[in-house]
Parts: sequence; C-alpha cells; structure tokens
Amino acid sequence: MERLKARKIQKMQQRFRQQEEQKKSEDQKPLPPREVLKSILVGRAWEVLDAAESQYPGPTQMLEKELARLVQQGRLKGPVSAEQLMWLFRSLGLDVRLETKIQVYESGELKSLADKFKSQ
Repeated sequence: MERLKARKIQKMQQRFRQQEEQKKSEDQKPLPPREVLKSILVGRAWEVLDAAESQYPGPTQMLEKELARLVQQGRLKGPVSAEQLMWLFRSLGLDVRLETKIQVYESGELKSLADKFKSQ
C-alpha cells in the first residue's frame, strides 16, 4: 500500500513539474513589440508611432523594441500619450511630421480652412 501511494505521489509531482515547465515556456515566448505597446499607448499615440515609422523606419523599430522591453520589465508603467511620444522622438533628434487639418464648423457642416476662405 505504501509503495502504491508513493508511486501515485511521484506521478502527481511529475505532472505538476511538467505543467510548470509548459507555463514557463509559454511565458518566455516574446510578444511582438506592437502587442506589448497596446497596453500603454493611448489616444493619438498610435498615429504618432505610425507617422514616425513611415518617416524613420529603422530608429522607430529600435525604439518600439526598447519601449516593449521596458514595459515587460515593469520599468515603464502607465499610459503614454501622443504628446509624450512626440517629445521622446524629438529628444532623440527625430522630427516627426504629422498631417494637420484645420476645419471650421459652419452652418451644420465641417469645412476646411481653405474652403472657408474660398467661399468668402
């Protein structure tokens, strides 16, 4: 009886170890940087990141990887806004240009500033 109990306990311990090893191997699979950044980028930060990637692809990819690494280590917490991301790019010497549109709300519709001056 004692031998049977000991064998069952050993089998249960082996299964438990195998489950823990599987969990560790799943946790060690690196996520793509964009997936990690989904948890911290808010507002128009994605627009800034996309514009930066189209204008400066190499440095932006390196920055994405570094930000993702900091998030995974727990050293970067909380939301990162578009303004903060823009400031980061500018402090690195990358002047990211965003498309800017100025629109005027007049008589129930939005008009571009150019259309507004043409109509006057």
